[in-house]
Amino acid sequence: MHRENFEVSFQQIHIDVARNATDDFNLFHDPYQWHKIKNNPFNGSIVLGFQLESLVEHAVSQFRAQHNDLELIEQHQLQFSNYQFSFANAVKPGQKLNVEIKNSQFKGAEECIVLSNRVMVKADEKLALMGYKKDSNQPLFLEEADFSTIGNLSDLPDRSYVPDTDFFLKRKFMNTSNAKNFLCGSLINQSHFFDELNDIAHFPETFPCSLISCALLEKALKNKHDFEKNPMVYTGHKITLDRLLLSKLKSNDTLHILSLDISDQSDTYECYGLVKNNAILFRGIISLATLQSILK
Repeated sequence: MHRENFEVSFQQIHIDVARNATDDFNLFHDPYQWHKIKNNPFNGSIVLGFQLESLVEHAVSQFRAQHNDLELIEQHQLQFSNYQFSFANAVKPGQKLNVEIKNSQFKGAEECIVLSNRVMVKADEKLALMGYKKDSNQPLFLEEADFSTIGNLSDLPDRSYVPDTDFFLKRKFMNTSNAKNFLCGSLINQSHFFDELNDIAHFPETFPCSLISCALLEKALKNKHDFEKNPMVYTGHKITLDRLLLSKLKSNDTLHILSLDISDQSDTYECYGLVKNNAILFRGIISLATLQSILK
């Protein structure tokens, strides 16, 4: 097992930059309003879940580069990047982080080809996040999804429900400056993705996915959810992103995020990010829990 030690920690400025870059207005991340949350046990603001996953994205990429694993992704055309994580504890400003990455596992049998790494993130030696980063030749989650007949989402108002469906629509844009700020907030050197002098501009995988938070918050706001009395936190993410589609996106391209309550699981959502011609950029199963249920 390889252990990537980060002699760094998130500070409040990193949280602020990331939440502003993604329009995440959850009170848990607000240094001035976190105390409004009923029975908040954290005694301060906490790091965004997608900040941690962004850190994992970069750490795994570096690990694979050091172990010559990136060639497998190209050789076997593993265009889908999959994140499967459970959140164990919140991360607070000032805590020392380290990321533990197990050696890559490659399975090339049958139709589904997968390159996988098990990952753990610890804060002050306490488990915060654990799961897998997998690359595959086909989606590992919600692979049957198809939006080819849903119509032109650009014709619909932002923050509205798609007619004849239960999908809530949040319209966002793939903004380069926001992606750069998200990287900075995630403790990552933006030059790995953006270098204007050399005409390099690549969105990180977790940036469009991070906009799910805004979409779910907007959905809850429209449904008059009480963020102070009934706060919610992430418990798990299962996300598949199409890396080929991501590579074709430019700054200010439209991203339509659709979210749907899964039947009989009111705190679990299917979320999709659609780009031009309703192509699926990402698809995910997002699980949340009320703070009260966690405290119990």
